[in-house]
Amino acid sequence: MAWIGLDLGTQSVRALAADASGHVLAQASRPLTSHRSGVRHEQDPQQWLDAVDAVLAELDQPVADGIAICSTSGTFLLTDLDGHPVTPALMYDDARAAFRRVHIVDADPVRWATSMQPTWALPKILDLVADGYDLTKHRVVHSADFVAAHLVGHPVATDTSHALKTGYDLVAERWPAAFAGLGLPLQAFPDVVLPGTELGRTPAGTPVYAGMTDGCAAQIAAGALTPGAWNSVLGTTLVLKGVSEHLLDDPTGAVYSHRHPDGGWLPGGASSTGAGLLTELLPTSDLDALDHAAHPVNAVTYPLTKTGERFPFVAPQAERFTLGDTSDDLDVYVAVLQGVAFIERLAFEHLESLGAEPVRSVSLTGGATRSQYWNQLRADVLGVPVELPAVPDPAFGMAVLAAAEGELTAAALRMVRVQTVLEPRQHCLDELYGEFVAELDRRGYRG
Repeated sequence: MAWIGLDLGTQSVRALAADASGHVLAQASRPLTSHRSGVRHEQDPQQWLDAVDAVLAELDQPVADGIAICSTSGTFLLTDLDGHPVTPALMYDDARAAFRRVHIVDADPVRWATSMQPTWALPKILDLVADGYDLTKHRVVHSADFVAAHLVGHPVATDTSHALKTGYDLVAERWPAAFAGLGLPLQAFPDVVLPGTELGRTPAGTPVYAGMTDGCAAQIAAGALTPGAWNSVLGTTLVLKGVSEHLLDDPTGAVYSHRHPDGGWLPGGASSTGAGLLTELLPTSDLDALDHAAHPVNAVTYPLTKTGERFPFVAPQAERFTLGDTSDDLDVYVAVLQGVAFIERLAFEHLESLGAEPVRSVSLTGGATRSQYWNQLRADVLGVPVELPAVPDPAFGMAVLAAAEGELTAAALRMVRVQTVLEPRQHCLDELYGEFVAELDRRGYRG
């Protein structure tokens, strides 16, 4: 028995086949290219189909028991009524329509004043309508849905996870009535089902199941699917995902939630801080050497990769700063690492203030886990064990979802393995953390 997960990333398509115990049977990938022009970011959806066909052929799993697909959150295109693309894919970080956010908020201030972000899909859909696309003759299709339709041979429903940034109401479980005031016909939007719902079958008879966005897929791969367990993805930026039995209401808009396929919610947020700052501040340094020499320093950098913060607080005016002296590259390096760990701790404090279960463990994924020093530092600053999963791959998360049969948490318990556990040590950074938070408040970033 084998289940296949597909991950449609920005730079590649990855496929992974796993058995019922979570052992990886085969993997394959193909590169993707995209086009950036100013704030615009587009991709040719035909690339996805070509790459998916190639990786599935390389996996050589003709009798797979199921396939599920994840993709970047908020990436979509318009198709004609037969499912053929009529626009490029507008990517998750395309900001061409940021100015249209105000129109969406005006249509339903209670719902969207804090929850709608300017790079989400809905503002870009309004922009396409303004450019002349008639939605009575076109359909909104998310990237994972477009590939699923290719595999089964007909248009498919979307899932609640991919639908979130297109404006779907996860509480009422419907596309919102406010779409009418925005001039958006409901027939242009797909039916919505829970992740794990069968969408159709390939010509070979393999079921294709509704997937989730890449952040949720990484959370599944980390096994963080019960209250108190969290997944922290640290790459260019920092993303946290966890579980709560009830919907967390964040009046600041920093936290948003997906639906848990087993019931309940998957709250989290995406910061504008992360490891991406290291390549900017230390472009010629040997980061591995710095990591081996690293030790705590009395300095911290607020590690914004760009102006403006979105989680654990919303502050469009936020700018990078450093407290303390950074006299050499090693100080600069450690000050950034400590800053990310502090933002991570502040994020968990914010989530708990909203009613989330106290943090009992954190699974670490993302490129930054290559730094052993950083992994231990994060355990020390958070004061809880951190876990490194054996297969921290969104494609693996989708293989787990495909195998779930309606019981995702149970499937993850069978298939997800922890490779390393790092226990927190007594640490001396609490005073510096307090100074850091006080400086954020002094600058007015936390409201």
